[in-house]
Formats: sequence, structure tokens, C-alpha cells
Amino acid sequence: MTPVKPKYYITTPIYYVNARPHLGHSYTPIAADTIARYKQMRGFDVLFLTGTDEHGQKVERSAKKNNESPIEFVDRVAGEYRDLWKELGLRVDRFIRTTETRHAHAVQHLFREIQNNGYIYKGHYEGNYCVSDEMYIDDSTPGANCPECGRPTERIKEENYFFQLSKFEKPLLNYYEQHPEFIQPEARRNEVISFVRGGLRDLSISRTTLKWGIPWPGDEKHVFYVWTDALTNYITAVGYPIKKDEFNRYWPADVHLVGKEIIRFHAVYWPALLMAAGMDLPKKIFAHGHLLFQDEKMSKSRGNIQSAQPIVGVLGVDALRYFLLREIVFGGDGGFSREALIARYNSDLANGLGNLASRTAAMIDKSFAGKIPKASEFRPQDDELAKAAQAAIPETLEHYDEFEFSRALETIWSVIAAADKYLTTEQPWSLGTSDQDQQRRATILWTTAEVLRIVTALAHPVLPESTAKVWTLLGQTGAIGSQDLDSLRWGQLAPGVTLGKFQALFPRVEKTEAMEKIEAMENPTQKPAAPVERIATPSTPGPAGAAAPAQSDKIGIEDFTKVEMRVGQIKTAERIAGADKLLKLTVDIGTEIRQICAGIAQFYEPEALIGRKVAVVVNLAPRKLRGVESNGMIVAASVGPEGRPVLAGFLEEVEVGSRLK
Repeated sequence: MTPVKPKYYITTPIYYVNARPHLGHSYTPIAADTIARYKQMRGFDVLFLTGTDEHGQKVERSAKKNNESPIEFVDRVAGEYRDLWKELGLRVDRFIRTTETRHAHAVQHLFREIQNNGYIYKGHYEGNYCVSDEMYIDDSTPGANCPECGRPTERIKEENYFFQLSKFEKPLLNYYEQHPEFIQPEARRNEVISFVRGGLRDLSISRTTLKWGIPWPGDEKHVFYVWTDALTNYITAVGYPIKKDEFNRYWPADVHLVGKEIIRFHAVYWPALLMAAGMDLPKKIFAHGHLLFQDEKMSKSRGNIQSAQPIVGVLGVDALRYFLLREIVFGGDGGFSREALIARYNSDLANGLGNLASRTAAMIDKSFAGKIPKASEFRPQDDELAKAAQAAIPETLEHYDEFEFSRALETIWSVIAAADKYLTTEQPWSLGTSDQDQQRRATILWTTAEVLRIVTALAHPVLPESTAKVWTLLGQTGAIGSQDLDSLRWGQLAPGVTLGKFQALFPRVEKTEAMEKIEAMENPTQKPAAPVERIATPSTPGPAGAAAPAQSDKIGIEDFTKVEMRVGQIKTAERIAGADKLLKLTVDIGTEIRQICAGIAQFYEPEALIGRKVAVVVNLAPRKLRGVESNGMIVAASVGPEGRPVLAGFLEEVEVGSRLK
């Protein structure tokens, strides 16, 4: 009998559908997706839930403003969230909408249980209410600003049902003390405890001034307060109250991931409601900070919005995931900027993981016919790199367990940097063709390939798309997401395995160009106008038979910009049999290692070219010269009557992969 996997149930908040999603809405699901993938690789039966919150006064007003019925409005916006999660490649197991019939039944059942237990009564509420945050405000000053969003509140007076939250002050404080892990990080825990110690007042849980909500059973003039409706989604999604086996399997949730602005609803109101119903509490509430753009929390009303789609369109999904989880310490506030995003992309992804994968694969392909070589005698420097890679495994797993994504990635990338340094020091491309040199080359390349295998497995929860490509490149079988991280260790890379097809990982980008593309996609109305085609102006006819004016041999800037040139560094150089003028080079262009044929054999010795930086045209279509494929062109001057080639070089230090403009 197959043993039953331990379960892991993770949730994000459900997103209010009063407006289209932006990057701030993507932050929590990306973190949750990373945890879900990580737990799956640790052998858990993972259930990842997200969804949309679709009731309340704000939705009702937004629908009216758009000349739509509430259901038409929420159907449309909920669809945009679904589409975005698909575009981001999130492995969402369940997507819940609070307008589903099953959810209405779950809400009504839960509060009937709480009412039967004696914790609900009918009364009247008079005070201030923030429509934007769907929240009652303690400040009784007419028109007082909401402490969350700063907007003026509205004065309301209505009959409500109330939940006796005041009776759970001591039970909650006792629970926090007995379960210090329940609220994280520590700053949020202290904030919640301080709030509860300040005294809890009974909570209004129904409304009579609107109709867009779930009706109160037996008293349909009332609808449930949107937050009590929303919180119940976490149990609706796992079968409450009908599918008892499923509910008993997955509840309680292992973690609710939320933004810090809604910690009170999840760490005070939600556990109190569950206590009142006699149900288990979630195991952990983890509240992260805000994603700041232009030094403020992203908000449509503030006009400081960045959408996820332009970033994905220009740099790819994994670039966005890597930046959010590497740049920002999860739990605190973190700033987003396009400049920092592109800098991380080029330095860590293009020059880091992407470069290590392309260099390693290119050299194995060249020297060992595309098969993983067999290592022989290990030297101290080989063992040192092996120890660093092995030590990174438990350290990375520990960081993932604590949701310390930035530190996990820092650990992984320290091994990538060590492997790059190792290759630069050992220089397998400069070794000769003797058996001894070939054995040494085999050991070096097996070692770097094994490092690549380990860091690829460790980085997969954060970079699912690109690590799957590297896994295939290394010829590894089985989906990388199904690999067992608990069994990962140094020395498991089998020699003789044929490399898979190389797929482009992280092509270097030019900062200004990438930023302009992201900005243009974010704000299409600000895109520069397309060039206007010139219309010839009629001129005075000349004499019959007059010669037409000579055509200019100059090109426009639009023609020149079609040519992409980058700084490359020559890694290997050798003569081509039967071709006196050609050398076969392998050239590192920052994102990959290219094979290029150059007609310079009569003027340059191959050995003298190793390590030299050259200008490379990288967007030429491949062609074959003397049966050898050439993928690019080295730029050279033509000097003297014989046209002697002189390679273009650089007087100042310049980074490999830099674009020439």
C-alpha cells in the first residue's frame, strides 16, 4: 500500500474585484506558489487556494459606475484574475469565488452554528464606515478618514447582527501565548497582541443597506458583512460542510499568507469565529509587508501602478518571480523599481545561472560529443566546490521552511558564483588534447555540471520555467518539480547521459531599451507615435531627358538598429581542416556560448585569441562555412591592400554581453 503523503494546505487572501489586478496583487500568490512547489518537492500533498472576493458595497457601486449588473461586473474582473494567474504560471489547485452557491451555503451554515452556540445577537450600529476597505472605523468623528486608505468615511445607521467578539479576548490571548508560531513575523504578532489587550468590542456581521451579498438565513433583509463572507472561503474550498472526508483531510490550513493590512481580520476575527463554531484554527498566519512603488503602496487611486504583464512580456515570468523574492525580505515592506529589476535580471540571471548553463553545456558538447563526462581524479579545488554545493542543500531548505526566500536565493547564487570562479580558474578550454588533459577536462566539466544540477533543483520553486529547461539540458529524466529535495546530494550526476536541447534562458537586455518597452506596455497611451511615412512633394519638372537625382547610399537609424552587436569573449579557437583562412571559435556573449567561424586564420594564432574580448554581431542567421555552422560574426577592420583583418577591441574594461550602440 502506498503511504499517504502528509498534506499541506496554503492559501492567499481572496482578491477584491472592484478593479483590475496589478503587481501588488501578484506578490502573495507568487510567494504562495513558491512554497507550494517547495512543499511538493518535499513529498507533501499540496493544496494551493486563491480566489476572488465579490460581494459588498464597493463592488455594487463599481458595477453601477460601469453600467453593469453586479454579477456581470464580477464575472469580468474575476476572469482577469484567472487569466493573470495562468499567465504567471501559478500552480493554483483551487480558485474560489464568493458568488458560488456552495460558498453561500457554507457561510450560512457556519454562522448558524455560531448563532446556535449563543454568540450572535441582533442590534443596531451607528458609526463611520469605509466603503473602500469595507471596514467599520472606531473614530466617531463625522467624516473621519479611514486609518488604512485615508479616504473620508461615511456615516451609517442600521440594524445588524452582532458577533460577541468581546467574549474571545482572553481565549485569543491564551492561544497566542500557547502557540507563538501562530502569527508571524514577530512584529505582526506583537501588533495583534497589543490590539487584543486593548479590548475587543462586538463585531457587526450583517448589513441591511445593500442587497449585493449572501442573505442571512431566515432574515433575508440582512446580508452578511463582506469580511465574514470572505473569511469563510478558506473552509468552503475544502468541502465544508458537505464533503466531510475532504474537509477533515485538509483543514486546518497550514498557513494563510496575507498582507499586513488585513492581519487583524485573519489573526483576531477569523480565529474567534472558528472558536465560536468549535472548529480548529489555522496553524499559521503569515503577514508580509507592502510592495512599494515610488515609495508608496501600489494603489490605483494613487496612480502608482505597475502591472505584471509588461514585465513578463519583456523579461519573462521567472525574472519577475526572482526579483520579488530575492530583492525583498519576505515579511517586511519592499521597494519595486524597473531599474533594480533589470539590474538583477542581467547580473543574477543572465550572467549567473544562464551563463553557467550555457558555458557548461557548450564545452561538454564540444569536448565530449554532448555527453556528461566521467570524472576521474579530484583535486582540492574540485572538492572545495563540491563541499560548498553540498552544504548549500540543507541551508537552502532551512531558509525555504522559514519563508526566507531572499536568503535561500542568496545561498544558491553563492554556489553559482563559486562555480563561475572555478571555471575561470581551471580554464578547461585551454587544456590540450592529451589523455591526461582530457581526463582533467572531464573532471572539471562533470563538477560544474553537477553544481548546475544541484542549484537547478534548489532554485526550481522560485524559477519553475527556466529550471525545467536546464533540467532538460542536463539530460535528466522526470519532471524537475517531482524531484525529491530530501534525497538531493552531491555525486548523483550519472556520466554518459546525453545533453538535451539548449533553450535560451535569460538573454541579456539593455536597460534603457527594456525600461522603455515595459513603460510602453504599462501605459500604451504614452507610446511614441509610429514614424510617419514621408510623402514626396511635387517639384517643378526639369528639362526633358534630365537625369534622375542620384540615390543616397546612406541608411536610416531604423536600419542600423536592426544589427545587434555585443561584447564577446573568446573561449576556444582552433583551425578547421582544409580551410586555410578559417578559425572555429567558441565565444561567450553573456547569455550563451556561440560557435562562430572567422576568416582570420592567416593573421592570428588560435592560442593568442583565448580570453580576448571582441565585438560580435549576434542576430545573423546561422550559416555553414566548409561544413561548420557559424552562428554570428566577429567584427574586424580591413587594413592595407591585402585587406588584413584587425579585430575590433576595447580600450576600457567592459562586461561580456554588453550591447554596442
